[in-house]
Amino acid sequence: MKQYTIKEVSHMMNLPASTIRYYDKEGLLPFIERSESGYRVFHENDITLLRVIECLKKTGMPIKEIHQFIEWIQQGDDSLEQRYQMFVQRKQIVKDQIAELSATLEIINYKCQYYAQAIAAGTEQIHFQGDFSSKLPCEK
Repeated sequence: MKQYTIKEVSHMMNLPASTIRYYDKEGLLPFIERSESGYRVFHENDITLLRVIECLKKTGMPIKEIHQFIEWIQQGDDSLEQRYQMFVQRKQIVKDQIAELSATLEIINYKCQYYAQAIAAGTEQIHFQGDFSSKLPCEK
């Protein structure tokens, strides 16, 4: 079974070693082994867990809740329902984030088009039909 150093894992995951150490200190990596000299030794399962932790962080999940998830993992099959429900909840949160980002992207796309047309015309006055207040630059 291949083993990795914290430096290798940090490079593989594009994650600072200090973040990995922090996760370990917070109890999020309870399965990490140590070499005789005290260095962390990572296996594929540890890297998979780190990927899940990073995924959960990207959804906005606080460390405290990730810690609860790690405790559920340690409980084994007795916590399958809790873990499932947690991921169902995270799925909805991500869907909501995607919808919000899609709306943001729509505005950004509009503004790119707006300014491209204004630049091509040499003025943004092309977007105003007489009354300046009828169409502010930030509105569609």
